[in-house]
Amino acid sequence: MLARLSIRDIVLIERLDIEFSRGLAVLTGETGAGKSILLDAFALALGGRGDATLVRHGAEQGQVTATFDVPKGHPASSLLTENGLEDTGEMILRRVQLADGRTRAFINDQSISVQTLKALGSALVEIHGQHDERALVDASTHRRLLDAFSGLEKDVAALEALWDVRREANKALDEHRAGMERAAREADYLRHASDELKQLAPKDGEETSLASRRTTMMQGEKIAADLREAQEAVSGDHSPVAALSAAVRRLERRAANSPALVEGAVKAIDIAINALEEADQHLSVALAAADFDPAELERIEERLFALRAASRKYSTPVDNLAALAVKYAADVALIDAGADQLKKLEAAAAEADKHYVAAASKLSAARVKSAEKLNKAVNAELAPLKLERAKFTTQVESDPASPGPQGHDRVEFWVQTNPGTRPGPLMKVASGGELSRFLLALKVVLSDRGSAPTLVFDEIDTGVGGAVADAIGARLGRLASKVQVMAVTHAPQVAARADQHLLISKDALDKGKRVATRVNALAADHRREEIARMLAGAEITAEARAAAERLLKAATA
Repeated sequence: MLARLSIRDIVLIERLDIEFSRGLAVLTGETGAGKSILLDAFALALGGRGDATLVRHGAEQGQVTATFDVPKGHPASSLLTENGLEDTGEMILRRVQLADGRTRAFINDQSISVQTLKALGSALVEIHGQHDERALVDASTHRRLLDAFSGLEKDVAALEALWDVRREANKALDEHRAGMERAAREADYLRHASDELKQLAPKDGEETSLASRRTTMMQGEKIAADLREAQEAVSGDHSPVAALSAAVRRLERRAANSPALVEGAVKAIDIAINALEEADQHLSVALAAADFDPAELERIEERLFALRAASRKYSTPVDNLAALAVKYAADVALIDAGADQLKKLEAAAAEADKHYVAAASKLSAARVKSAEKLNKAVNAELAPLKLERAKFTTQVESDPASPGPQGHDRVEFWVQTNPGTRPGPLMKVASGGELSRFLLALKVVLSDRGSAPTLVFDEIDTGVGGAVADAIGARLGRLASKVQVMAVTHAPQVAARADQHLLISKDALDKGKRVATRVNALAADHRREEIARMLAGAEITAEARAAAERLLKAATA
């Protein structure tokens, strides 16, 4: 529900802060006091069209902030999540209108697009007036309202899930058919390519490995002679190891007589002998690595040539040949086994379609049955609203050839305003005053189902009086027991039923050089005086005050 509305520098409003409560709030005041300005400002905060003329003369910008208390699980919370915004339970919608025509939008002080603001505003508030068509112009809205009235939301959600399954099954079938058709067109080429690549049997990273081995072998041939010469010097016939070993043995025999003179030399020679033996081992390993079979080098070069030739032929890097071989093999398998898979996918698609059609037909039958109940409920509300000769009907047209996520029904509200006249769509047949009363009857019947948490009615009592105005007030009061209702009204019968009464007026400022709109919450005595003014006009009489008192007492009876 709307908790607070703050307006700064919008047309005649300099600074305005209004606290709202649950129930029915009415806004009254003289013609031209600024009621329309207030609604225009509210609509701006909800994502309505901006206009530079809304900025108060002399100000650089105007601003409207609407604060809502939103229950958990409300659709507006999902919109926040979808747009990456935090849901704190309180939603502060703010719109800044600049004097150059540009606007900026915010939710909880985070900048958002106007489209997102509008989506949030639509989920939180519905504004209805004699010429406001937004709630009824789209037939999909009528379907949603009928589903809400009937409690069919879970059935619709289940049907949407079946629609997704059906869509995915048909997508898989279409993709398989397309693959089979493509493979069939290229069958000969695919079989040849698959066989050739299968025989070649390329492996991931094979080119790099072979090229590295080939380079090592070619370099090894050049340094093998130097390695053999070094090994000959270390461990060959002229190696110093034998002489050094003999010298160590002689010194060790003398060690008992002169250890201090011998031990250091023996230890150093031992280290030298070990180092030479380790060098010999390294040289042996290096010679083994450098040694190669010329036939192996030839095989490596032939393999590299074959791989690179295939790479050029199939216009793909050598490293991608293995993946290409898998793809071609799969395409050939698709040709060979595609018919069997096609039958399976066709069966799955048919099964998914069968389940969807059955659920859609069941939902359609439920809508037709519920439409009769909705018609009866709405028509029962029309007589007190001076529409006793009118008839409301819910048209449910089913077209199984045009299915969708919510079924194959088109739902549209129709009316016949008088016997003998041609019935037609509500938006085309009903006049402005009739339309607003039809809408009120619908909203009362739907109550808190399929409705935004805050409803605004703009002068829907225009052109009526007496019993009809009282009936409108009674229905607004009933509606306000379920959702928050705001009504701009000139009817004292409506104002008398309010839980909160706001008086809109204009004050002269700067010695009459300019005016500003103000809003006052009326207490009991002031409220009676305002209702008396609405009854009597410019001069408030004692009779008018007494009549206002009776209206107030009757409203609370």
